[in-house]
Amino acid sequence: MSSRLGDILIKEDIISLDQLKTAIEEQRKTGKRLGEALLNLGYINEYQLVEFLSKQYGVPAVNLDEFEIGHDIINTVSKDTAIKHNLIPINRTDSTLVLAMSDPSNIFAVDDLKFATGNNIEVVVASERAVQTAIEKYYDTADEQWDDFSGESVTSGEDLDQMMHDLEDYVVEIGQEETMEGVTELEKASEEAPVVKLVNHMLFDSVRKGASDIHIEPYEKEYRVRYRIDGVLYNVMRPPAQLRNAVVSRVKIMSNLDIAERRLPQDGRIKVRLGKNRTMEYRVSICPTIYGEKVVMRLLDKEALQLDLTKLGFEELQLEEFKKSIHMPYGMVLITGPTGSGKTTTLYSSLMEINKPEVNISTAEDPVEYSLQGVNQVQMHERIGLTFSAALRSFLRQDPDIILVGEVRDYETGEIAIKAALTGHLVLSTLHTNDAPSTITRLLNMGIEPFLVTASLNAIVAQRLVRKVCLDCQEEIETLPQVLIDLGVNPKEVSEYKTLRGQGCNTCNDTGYKGRLAVHEVMTMTEELKEFVLSGASALDLKREAIRQGMSTLRQSALKKLKKGITTIDEVVRNTAPDD
Repeated sequence: MSSRLGDILIKEDIISLDQLKTAIEEQRKTGKRLGEALLNLGYINEYQLVEFLSKQYGVPAVNLDEFEIGHDIINTVSKDTAIKHNLIPINRTDSTLVLAMSDPSNIFAVDDLKFATGNNIEVVVASERAVQTAIEKYYDTADEQWDDFSGESVTSGEDLDQMMHDLEDYVVEIGQEETMEGVTELEKASEEAPVVKLVNHMLFDSVRKGASDIHIEPYEKEYRVRYRIDGVLYNVMRPPAQLRNAVVSRVKIMSNLDIAERRLPQDGRIKVRLGKNRTMEYRVSICPTIYGEKVVMRLLDKEALQLDLTKLGFEELQLEEFKKSIHMPYGMVLITGPTGSGKTTTLYSSLMEINKPEVNISTAEDPVEYSLQGVNQVQMHERIGLTFSAALRSFLRQDPDIILVGEVRDYETGEIAIKAALTGHLVLSTLHTNDAPSTITRLLNMGIEPFLVTASLNAIVAQRLVRKVCLDCQEEIETLPQVLIDLGVNPKEVSEYKTLRGQGCNTCNDTGYKGRLAVHEVMTMTEELKEFVLSGASALDLKREAIRQGMSTLRQSALKKLKKGITTIDEVVRNTAPDD
C-alpha cells in the first residue's frame, strides 16, 4: 500500500522520484509509514497527505482538529486498543461507530471492534500524527478505569458489567448427544457477539496484564477463567456456566480444530495481530474433563522472548562454565527442570550463542514455540510416526553440526542422542528432573549404560524461575538472622543480606512482583564426577562432590538473588529445596 501512495503522489506531480526514494530510505531507518516519512521530510503537508490517503484507500478524509469528541464516544474503545491500532472513535449514530484510522486497511482492528462494541464500523482516514495527537488529548481526560485481576474490564468496568449481564441472559441449549444438529447450533452460538466479545477480551486482556497462560476451566456449578502471571495463577472472571460449550467452540474455530470432537484432547494455535508490527500467538490445548472441556492457551510473544544468555540469571562463574560446554565441538548438554521453568528459553538462547553461518543446526521440538533464523526446526507428529527418535535418525543423515532434541523421553531417544554426541555432534536437550545430579540417575534408570553417560555428557544445568520484586513498590523489611541461617545462609554473611518485599501497586497488579529471573545449578562433568558415576555413586554423593568442586546449587543461586535484593524469601522457599 505504501508504494501505491508513492505512485499516486508522483502521478499527481506532488513529489519527484528522487524524493520518493529518499522517503523510502527514511522509512526503512525509522520504521514509520511512508506518508509520515514524506511529511517529516517536508515533501508534502498534512492536508496533502490525508487527501491522498483518502484516494489510496477509497474512504473519506477528516481533519480531527474540527472534532470535539465526547467522553461517551471515547469510552467505546479502550486506550490500549486505540494506541495499538492508531485509531480513535469520533462519532456514533444508532448502531454505527465512526473510526478515524491512519491505516484503514487494518481489517483485523475493524472486525475486532465490530465484535467488541456490537456496532457496525464506518472508517475514515486521518494522518498518523493527527490520530496520535487526538489519542493523547482525549484519553488523558477520559482515561479508562481498569480493575486489575477482577476481570471486570473490556473498555471499562461499566462496559464489562454490561457484557457480563448480556452473557447471563444468553442461554445456549446443547444436548449431550453428538448430533449434527447440536454441532450446527453450537457453531452458530460460538459466533454470537457476546461469546466473541468474551473470548476477544480474554485474548487481549491477558496480553495487557503480562500473562503467560490463560486457563478456562469448567466445574460442576461454576465456570472460571484464570491467568498465570509470573508463574502464579490468578482468578480473573467467572462467566455464566451455560456458555462453556460456546466458548470452547469459539476457541476451536479460531484454532482450526474440530468442534464436533469433545471426547479427545486437541491442540492448535491462534495468531492475533495486536498492532501494525506486532503479532501474538496462542498455543491452544483442549482437554476433556468430567464437567466439560478445559482450555489452556499459552501466550507466545516473540517480542518478549529474551535470547541473551547474559540476561537469563546465570551467575558469572556459572555462565562461564555453561558457555564452555556449549562451545565444545561435540558432546551433550542437558537442561533440566519442571514444565514452565524456562528450559526452552535457555535452549534457544544457547542456539543463538553458537548459531553461525558455517554450522548446520537442526532441532526436533514438540511443539515448535518460536521460529529461529538460520535454524532447521522440525515439529514432531507422533500420529504419523515422526517422533524424537525418528527425527534424530533423519538428522544424522543431514550432515548436522548441532542437534537440539526437545526432550529425552525414553531409552530410544536417549541412546540415539548420546551416540550422536559421541560421533562428533553437539547435542542439546532437556529432561524433567529435580536437580542436576539426579539427571544422571534418571538416564541410568532409562537403561543407558554408565560409560555412555560419562563419555557423552559435557554439562547438566538445572533451573527454576523466581519472581522479581517490583521496583516501583519495593520496601526493605526486617528479617530475623535465624530465618536466613535456616535457609542456608552462612551466619557470617547474614548482615550482608538485604531482604525486600513488594507492597503492591498498579505496575505489578498489586502482587508485589514484576517479571521473573532464572536460578541455575551448573554441573560440569569433570573427570572426578565421571569416576563417581562409573563407580555407581548415588545422586547425593554426586551432589556433594560437585559442591566440593565449586558448584552452586539451586538454593545457593536463589540466595544470591535474595542477597542482591532481586527476589524474596518466599520465592526462595517456593522454588528451591534445602541442600542436604
